[in-house]
Amino acid sequence: MRYIIKGSKKLKGEVSISGSKNSILPCLAATLLTSEEIVLENVPRISDVEIFLKIFDKLGIETIKEDQTLKIKAAKIRQTALPDDLVMALRASVLLVGPILAREGKINFHYPGGDVIGRRSLNTHLQGFKALGVSVKQKDLKFTLEKRGVKKDAKIFLEEASVTATENLILASVLGKGSVQIRNAAKEPHVQDLCNMLLQMGAKIKGVGTDTLEITGVTKLHGTNFKIGCDYIEVITYAIAAFITGGIIKIKCDPTLDLKSMTTILEKFGLKLTTAEDGFLVNPGKILSVPAVKTNLWPGFPTDLMSAVIVLATQAEGVTLCHDWMYESRMFFVDKLISMGANITIADPHRVLVYGPSQLHGRVVDTPDIRAGMALVLAALVAKGETTINKVELIERGYEDVVGKLKSLGVDIGLN
Repeated sequence: MRYIIKGSKKLKGEVSISGSKNSILPCLAATLLTSEEIVLENVPRISDVEIFLKIFDKLGIETIKEDQTLKIKAAKIRQTALPDDLVMALRASVLLVGPILAREGKINFHYPGGDVIGRRSLNTHLQGFKALGVSVKQKDLKFTLEKRGVKKDAKIFLEEASVTATENLILASVLGKGSVQIRNAAKEPHVQDLCNMLLQMGAKIKGVGTDTLEITGVTKLHGTNFKIGCDYIEVITYAIAAFITGGIIKIKCDPTLDLKSMTTILEKFGLKLTTAEDGFLVNPGKILSVPAVKTNLWPGFPTDLMSAVIVLATQAEGVTLCHDWMYESRMFFVDKLISMGANITIADPHRVLVYGPSQLHGRVVDTPDIRAGMALVLAALVAKGETTINKVELIERGYEDVVGKLKSLGVDIGLN
């Protein structure tokens, strides 16, 4: 599939923000920890969720989808081997390892796939599982994990504050006897969402929102209703879209959303979000250069927004160093921006220098990954002429109804 976008139009109107992509996937995984029904609300309509539900179908999990609500009942888990083809299509499928281990005691799976934005090892996950008393066997890209006399108590120190490893180990630890301490745990909002959902289900977790989690196992978790929060990555993405086009828009979402880690940087660019009764307002202003933007662990600037900020920097007066130390392939999409007229120097796989402002021009480009693909959409909005973006199914893995939302803001965009 491809988007065809005619740029150089100021955005105007209102856009509603979907549920968080980064929250829904671990919360879906958590539904496997109980045989009772779970109801998830404000579920984003993205293809990553569809892949998860296809895996659930293979596992014999009952799911009913009603608009943005999902009802899930894992009365029984029919098999403990995850389907290779679906696992290879989605990196986040690794989140199913923790709950299936907790519930069934064993699991077989293929090394997960997904975006190619760097070497994302499973070592942190596997070391944590071993600390929980799980045996790990690997043959090429196939893994077999099995509980063998799980330790009564375990203390885990994560070598890196990996979000998915933290979530996986939480999911693996909440059922059963004994206590588990996870230090250097990730603190991102989606990790907190998972913990809050599990607390509603009857889990015992202390330290939510900190880098040390204390988990006391329980024998059973029960069903619950849980609402997925607004996607803060989407909020900032549409704010940047309006700002670089000189537009005025209203972003409809929870106005209490914690955006400080992002707005602190964006305000230096001149982009200010004004809180409204049911969201945020974005108004035009001069785009200023920022000496450097560096990603960091929460509450630092999130890696998922680096690609969008690079596009913002192409429209700023001056030079901006953009540094993402987390993923060595995050920056490789900038060659597509260069082909559109951006003045960017690649210093190394983690750093680029962006010189602005640059007049971008419409081109035919391919989507390399979810976040870079959406950044190319932003570039197309400010470019002169027509831009064709291929492989947009990657973008729609993480962003709901891009075409419909941009059309509501006056963008000339088509999908074919």
